[in-house]
Amino acid sequence: MKTDGLPVSFLDEMKQLLGDEYEDYLKSFQMPHFSGIRINSLKITSEHWQKIAPFPTEPVPWTPNGYYYEEEIKPSKDPYYFAGLYYLQEPSAMLPAAVLPVIPGDRVLDLCAAPGGKSTELGARLQGQGVLFSNDISHSRAKALLKNLELFGIPNICVTSETPEKLAQELPEYFDKILVDAPCSGEGMFRKDETMVKDWLVHGPGYYGPIQKQILEAAAALLAPGGVMVYSTCTFSVQENEESVSWLLSRHKDLELVPVPRFSGAADGIGLTGCIRLFPHRIKGEGHFLAMIRKKGTRLRNEGHRKPDISSQEKPYALTEDSRQLLADLLQALSGSEKQLFHRDGFLYLLPKDTWIPKNLRFLRTGLLLGELKKGRLEPSQASAMALTLTGAASFSPLNLRRGDERIIRYLKGETIALQDSEIAKGWRLVCIDGFPLGWGKESGSMLKNKYYPGWRWQ
Repeated sequence: MKTDGLPVSFLDEMKQLLGDEYEDYLKSFQMPHFSGIRINSLKITSEHWQKIAPFPTEPVPWTPNGYYYEEEIKPSKDPYYFAGLYYLQEPSAMLPAAVLPVIPGDRVLDLCAAPGGKSTELGARLQGQGVLFSNDISHSRAKALLKNLELFGIPNICVTSETPEKLAQELPEYFDKILVDAPCSGEGMFRKDETMVKDWLVHGPGYYGPIQKQILEAAAALLAPGGVMVYSTCTFSVQENEESVSWLLSRHKDLELVPVPRFSGAADGIGLTGCIRLFPHRIKGEGHFLAMIRKKGTRLRNEGHRKPDISSQEKPYALTEDSRQLLADLLQALSGSEKQLFHRDGFLYLLPKDTWIPKNLRFLRTGLLLGELKKGRLEPSQASAMALTLTGAASFSPLNLRRGDERIIRYLKGETIALQDSEIAKGWRLVCIDGFPLGWGKESGSMLKNKYYPGWRWQ
């Protein structure tokens, strides 16, 4: 993009903001932007990835599982992407989730979560323990969010489409960790996406500032004593960044700023020390801002809240002998922290124990969808396949195809695939690539009926 297409008022503000670095910032518009992937630590370690990576990668310095890749490569068309081994994400956008100190067992909220880049990282770091609420006010965007969480194999999820205020009303002080990646004027993305400039001319910092404050106010109400939130944007505006954070701190004396350690290329906050700013002329990535905020006080880690509100949704169901065994195998393979099984509208779900499910919230998903009940038979879901680990997959006679096997692409396209004599086994089969689950199939003689979810198929 050429800088002569940028609004004069924006350039004047950046000149005042950057001082001697302003010319370097302008030069960054002549440089290529950087593309990245973030490895799914729930499925694979960075060390393992580096051994099997099908294309060259270079580490992103501010997160242990982020990598740059060359722009001409198409990682979204690689079978490993369909196995949920990585997420495509702009490198600077990896920072907020990397900074939020999530540990297994936490109750975590991603308040403005779609399309799921940050939620997938937060969920992976929970390692199947605790619960992740991922919310987006847009119902259509929340659908894409759900797909990405299920593709990543994250079992302990609740996906909602609500206003932050409604969540705060139903779940006050419920969450240990909260990420607020707020809607913003997008100045940090001008270099990568020219359409953001047009949007800025319609809705600039003055439009987004009040929205961000409203979201932050709700986030403060949702955060438990002793909890931590990260507020982030992809804009440079002081009004949307430091001023929004300072406004929140001035209103809530129980909140305090937690300084975030800087790293090479990162800048401090402007007028608010302890924040992090990323500029494209300083690092290999686009513009970003974040601040970490803690609510004073403590809460016992295992302190109860309210009991799950799902009993009224339970309905009796009966299963055939084969389906009872399939369900038992799934529950054993997905064991970890304590979970509860419940049935609703012909579907079976697995939810972390004691997770509060308010009736008044609009949920797209509560827990892991195990499968659908059809006349006493359980048909396992695509989500259940993706949530299985390498060891858990062993219970389902996995058809483990090696990378390069032409049947992998045929399977991902929804086609029936042929089995060799040594590969034939009865019942539901878990189709894998190099040991990583892709989805389900069902044996029919020497053929495998394709049960790969139609909405996810290779295009």
